[in-house]
Amino acid sequence: MHYQDNLRVGAAQINTTLADVDANLERHYEVISEARDQGMELLVFPELSLTGYGLGSRVMQVAMPLEDPRLSSLAKACGEMQTVIGFVEEASPGEYYNALAIFQDGEILAVHRKLNLPTYGSLEEGKWFTHGNELTHTPIRPGWSATQLICADLWNPALVHAALLPRPTVLCAPINSASGIVSKDFSNEQNWALNVRFYAMTYGTPVIMANRFGSEGDNHFWGGSRILGPGGEILAEAGDSDQEILITAELSRMAISKARFELPTHRDADTPLIRALMEGYR
Repeated sequence: MHYQDNLRVGAAQINTTLADVDANLERHYEVISEARDQGMELLVFPELSLTGYGLGSRVMQVAMPLEDPRLSSLAKACGEMQTVIGFVEEASPGEYYNALAIFQDGEILAVHRKLNLPTYGSLEEGKWFTHGNELTHTPIRPGWSATQLICADLWNPALVHAALLPRPTVLCAPINSASGIVSKDFSNEQNWALNVRFYAMTYGTPVIMANRFGSEGDNHFWGGSRILGPGGEILAEAGDSDQEILITAELSRMAISKARFELPTHRDADTPLIRALMEGYR
């Protein structure tokens, strides 16, 4: 089987109109068209990119079942390009998930439901959403695959470790991070850069972090989207200024192989030992 060495990837840093799914859909179509024109093979939008973040009780109004024709239309627009889009999934009446729809080849390839719902600081996702309970791992091209984690999923190291054990070649990290939303002393801007760099370097796995920018009430979403290589190096970044931007990079399968050979975190993970050590802990 032929494995292509390079994969062209992108992160779509966009602003989102709160609770206006139809307006946000139009912006998605524009960015998807731009990405396809550039030959993108994997495109990542921010968390809840179709709805905005601070929904509160409006979760019910913007939720979409997987059969929603708007999702089918998005899938067709993506074509062969694997595209990760944030939305509110209605699984059954009253059961709503902060979720990602992963599209490819004109269909919904998979759905990732957020596992770690933050309810601290100004965050109250546990009040509105149901916890997910599964990890996702999707093929992209021969020799290339991705796993997807949403925002606070990446602040539970055990979840990241479990997600990376199947050895995906890319970690997709859609987030919705606002300045000061955890506390006035916790810098999301600095700590997200540290977080994703650590995982990229430790696991030899490129990370595509897509954040939004703009304001919702008192919350300012700071952007800062970035694409990291398997050594934690920055391949592309949106920079500090508030703007909508599509950033792109070429990932190298050979660079991933080299990083994992030099620092064999996957090889030496020793899952049976970890499982035994964790027995008895809730």
